[in-house]
Amino acid sequence: MTLERIAWTGVVLACLITALLLVVGGFLGYAGLTAAVALAAATNLR
Repeated sequence: MTLERIAWTGVVLACLITALLLVVGGFLGYAGLTAAVALAAATNLR
């Protein structure tokens, strides 16, 4: 696993955790946006 792939995986995980915390806090719009950023970052893992 390359350093680049590890870094993008970290970004995706951080975004997903943040989205989950935002959902718990009731910020659904921000959670959706953060999940979209996670999806966009996940495209770099392919």
